[in-house]
Amino acid sequence: MTEPIFGTMVPAMVTPFTDDGELDLEATQTLAEHLVSNGADGLVVTGTTGETSTLTDDENIQVFEAVVEAVGGRAKVVAGTGMNDTAHSAHLSQRAQAAGVDGLLLVTPYYNKPNQAGIQAHFEHIASATDLPIMLYDIPGRSVMPIEPDTLMTLSKHPNIVALKDAKSDYQSTTLVLANTDLTVYSGDDGLTLPLMAAGAVGVVSVTGHVAPRTYRELVDAANAGDFATARQKHFELDPIQRAVMTHVQGAVAAKTVLAWQGIIPSARVRLPLVGVTDDEAALIKTDLAEGGITL
Repeated sequence: MTEPIFGTMVPAMVTPFTDDGELDLEATQTLAEHLVSNGADGLVVTGTTGETSTLTDDENIQVFEAVVEAVGGRAKVVAGTGMNDTAHSAHLSQRAQAAGVDGLLLVTPYYNKPNQAGIQAHFEHIASATDLPIMLYDIPGRSVMPIEPDTLMTLSKHPNIVALKDAKSDYQSTTLVLANTDLTVYSGDDGLTLPLMAAGAVGVVSVTGHVAPRTYRELVDAANAGDFATARQKHFELDPIQRAVMTHVQGAVAAKTVLAWQGIIPSARVRLPLVGVTDDEAALIKTDLAEGGITL
């Protein structure tokens, strides 16, 4: 298999803050180093899990620069620059290119509820504003509007649009895209990595990958090698860990909480409107992690 342009095990990295809620660039670099040293060959920074909606443009750029400095050349750095203001997203994408990132993650414009023609025009405008390769992010659970397969087929003809993070939870839709485009597809839903890779996805952009990066590395490598017996076993091993991170609280909150418990980042602080875990939520997370072999 030709190595995908953005890697195959790609954590959607949290953005560490201090206890005061300020950007913690030292912790950001430490986390990036940790993830790459434990199996990540790409990192998505300032995506949904990176709390991009509460970062200023300058903070976004500081994160891009810090992660490129820490792991550039060892892993692909993909900057989340998608928002629901097309011109603003294009401007931030240009600044990201100047910061040295390897690619862009562009989410469907949320809240505005554009039709498919508007979604297509939005992505094409941003894709034409830089020279960087682009991963589209289809997540109608957050953006409301899906990117329909026909729209993805059209967008795939743009020379800079090369990949798709698929969080639609619609296997038939993804099958149509895999069968009719050359887009490199990534699972955007941790629990669906195995079935999506069975259909031709190359890997995962993962939240739970913060907590069990080596096991995701093993799952992805096994599936890409056609060893689905091993991949299935890793899928089962990861299930309680995925439940811990993805079912009790928002993913960024859970990932930061566990990373802080593990001593990988110094603070689990998130910015409003997200809030930290309650004692009851923490107990549920720890119970699931223990089932997955992670004790804290």
